[in-house]
Amino acid sequence: MPSSRRRLLVAGAAAALLGACAPMTAREDAVAARRATLPSFMLEGRLSATDGRQAASGRVEWAHAATADRLVLLSPLGQIVARLDSSPAGASLIQADGSRLDSASADTLLPAVLGVDVPAARLPLWVQGATDGGTQVRERDGAGRPLHVIDQGWRIDYLAYADERPESLPTRLDISRGDARIRLIIDAWTTQP
Repeated sequence: MPSSRRRLLVAGAAAALLGACAPMTAREDAVAARRATLPSFMLEGRLSATDGRQAASGRVEWAHAATADRLVLLSPLGQIVARLDSSPAGASLIQADGSRLDSASADTLLPAVLGVDVPAARLPLWVQGATDGGTQVRERDGAGRPLHVIDQGWRIDYLAYADERPESLPTRLDISRGDARIRLIIDAWTTQP
């Protein structure tokens, strides 16, 4: 191989390698959709979670309100595996064997449920595809909805929305940081008054 061709290939490979290391920048080709957060909702779906060593999957039912949350995880066969209730007064986790754990917040109990140490206070925003001042939207779809978001070191990828309307809610998302990953498929959304 001629020396000039070899240098061109080496330069091209170096450029590709450096490009892979460059930080991601936000794609601004879509105007941000106006996305109001729901103060209360109920969602039902399927969830899988892993910390890179262990994995779990099953069904999820989540009732969220401004002052309280109830997250119920069920086995693939429909038995309740865990129920996490939280409010400003504290949080309690009841597991399938009847054991109960209490804590000042859901953040300390959620890892026992999911096996992943994810910030409980950010989850209502993430599952709705909503953003705030602490969120970096890296990519949007043609309707202006987030496709790829970074928040507190977590990557949230929105793989599907309920329909094409800018305000439609997500139906598939992938939340990850390092080896930790949560995949959520939302089968039903119900808005609460």
